[in-house]
Formats: sequence, structure tokens, C-alpha cells
Amino acid sequence: MSIEENGKLVLSVFSAIEERNDQRFSELLHPDFEIHWPPSLPYGAGKAITWSDTWDSLQPTELERKMDPRVVAANENEVVVLWRQRGVSPLGDRFDGKVLGLYRIRETKLARAQMFYLIPRRWHPSWQRLKLNRCSR
Repeated sequence: MSIEENGKLVLSVFSAIEERNDQRFSELLHPDFEIHWPPSLPYGAGKAITWSDTWDSLQPTELERKMDPRVVAANENEVVVLWRQRGVSPLGDRFDGKVLGLYRIRETKLARAQMFYLIPRRWHPSWQRLKLNRCSR
């Protein structure tokens, strides 16, 4: 795939996530897909079910689901995207933070995703209070 096609593929993944289209999301993934969340997050270290299972209760409206993804770099095998993670806890704690993601493409599918959260220390405790299902896909 071309560099431009790789960027479009990754943005299609983001659209499927925002729309909670688990079927479309799965269609865009390579069979050997790997996801790497920071282990310090409640759903980190690959302990999850699906994006929707983890985030639906924390992103009840379109506003929280909006990720504003922007491709900032790409080559023949990888795409880097800056995006926003938003959510609201059952207690009403809100989170809106930046995430830098490194995405690897293989055989026209998303094969690997690794996220790097750009979270100020003062926000980190709010993540620890969230009651999340574990999510790997």
C-alpha cells in the first residue's frame, strides 16, 4: 500500500471505533493484530475484550467518542496519529487527553497499535478510579 493509503486505513479504523462499528473494526485488522496500551492504565497490558466493551460506559455520547485523529507521519509500514481520548466516569470525572499512536500496517491491514498517552500527572489519578472492563481489541 502507498503511504497515503496507509493513512486512510488507520483513519478508517478510528472511524469504526468512533461509530462503535465492531464488525468494520475487525475487518480492518490483520489476523495477528496486537494492541499495546501503557501497562499503568486500568485496561493496559493487553487485558481487554473489545473497544466497545471497555469504553461504552465511559463514552456515553458522541462528544466523548470523538477522537479527532490526525496523521502526523507515515511511511510504507507505519502511521503515527495524534488523537484525543475522552471519557466520563460513573462519578462524573471527565478526561480529555492527547494520545500519540504508532500503527503498523501489514498486508493492507492494521497489524499493531501502540499508544503513548500524553497525560499530565494531575490527571493520572482519575484514570485509576475508573471501573473499566479489560480491553485488548
